[in-house]
Amino acid sequence: METRVVSHKGKEVIIGDKLPTVLIGERINPFGKGPIKEGMISGNMEPIRQEAIKQVETGADILIVSVAAFGVDENVIFPKAVEAVMNAVDVPICLESRNPVALEKALQLGCGKPIISSVNGEKELLNNLLPLVKKYDTSLVILASDSNGIPNNSQKRLQILTDICNNAKEMGIGPERLLADCIAESSAVNSMAGLLTMETMRMVKTDLGINFVLGASNVSFGLPDRPVINAVFLALAINAGLNSAIVNAAKMKPYIMATDLMLGLDPKARRYTTYFRKMKSQAAAK
Repeated sequence: METRVVSHKGKEVIIGDKLPTVLIGERINPFGKGPIKEGMISGNMEPIRQEAIKQVETGADILIVSVAAFGVDENVIFPKAVEAVMNAVDVPICLESRNPVALEKALQLGCGKPIISSVNGEKELLNNLLPLVKKYDTSLVILASDSNGIPNNSQKRLQILTDICNNAKEMGIGPERLLADCIAESSAVNSMAGLLTMETMRMVKTDLGINFVLGASNVSFGLPDRPVINAVFLALAINAGLNSAIVNAAKMKPYIMATDLMLGLDPKARRYTTYFRKMKSQAAAK
């Protein structure tokens, strides 16, 4: 199955089985301190524009945009941030918001066929966002959680995702437009967290056949040397069927491409060698 996302200028990225892993750049968000958060609060979009360019240069295939934070008027800033990214780069966008007003304002900008992130099994949230997915022909990230939180076993996570898929089907939204997030939790809290995520992925692929996305860095939360843990987890998850990941592209791209190469997803190592030639050329130019 293939999930196709398209930029406002028509650039297409395909997420699917037996294809190279798609990297969704995670860094346009208000978490932590710095110029991006300050820009969101003040309305200055230049730091967002610069970050978008940087992420694409370092290998992001899609960019996620999130602005929800204390002190940020999401209804105003979210469409402005999306527009800044659209003006800076030509890659598809993942719209991270559960605010239907802010989402529709961004979608009205004509941002191609983006991804909306995300819905869980809560009925009110589904009722708010599924109509936008249908109306604007977007893809949608569906989370293996509901009003009771994140289940601690794979069967319950599968059931939640199945129920969301059924709700989407009733709205005329096909499985090719859904990306399951089976949820990565911190291994510092639960040493079996990574295995639970991958077990859920295998069950989802068997029962639902849909594609995957994962915020992989959660698995290392609270632990030292997090990039090492993230890289190992991503390699294991890709082997288990993960075909798109929300990551810091600059840090994770080499490891993901090496994993794709080892799994036969990069014929004759063309993608791997092209990327490193590009990085070497960029370094020499600085």
